[in-house]
Amino acid sequence: MKSNHIAKGGIFVALSLILLYLSSVFPTNKLFILGIASCIIPLSIMVTGIKNTVVVYSAVSLLSFFIIPSKIISIAYILIFGSYGFAKYYIEKLRNAPLEIILKLLYFNITSAIIITAYKLVLLNMTSLNINIYLIILAMEIAFVIYDYALTAFISYANKNLLKKLK
Repeated sequence: MKSNHIAKGGIFVALSLILLYLSSVFPTNKLFILGIASCIIPLSIMVTGIKNTVVVYSAVSLLSFFIIPSKIISIAYILIFGSYGFAKYYIEKLRNAPLEIILKLLYFNITSAIIITAYKLVLLNMTSLNINIYLIILAMEIAFVIYDYALTAFISYANKNLLKKLK
């Protein structure tokens, strides 16, 4: 059984890297493809367990820095899209919807702040842009709630339809 999980983990790593690569080379739909790539982690948790999925996530995170042309895509996957599957798994074990929403938004805001800070330090001085940061944060949070809902819908679909075939 363990070799079965290792083989499936390898497939999950390959699929994740393909999606990250596509996200980095396509001129549009980068966030959409990253969102699809983020579905691999919950699927791996359901099929192979949390320990094997930690290995999958670690392998994708490490290999993405060597394979993926856009390091921003790699960082976004590592901090938000890849790791969110774990955060969602543990947060939803609480079975307290208001607390879950607060913790998910807190997770998103912290990881987003890290990415924005790194981006500002390395690539762009965002103070020169004439934009309202609070509107951007609000829009990002609304997009995150929609993303979380879509990921929940995927997990529900996978539980009902895919797990029998993958196990």
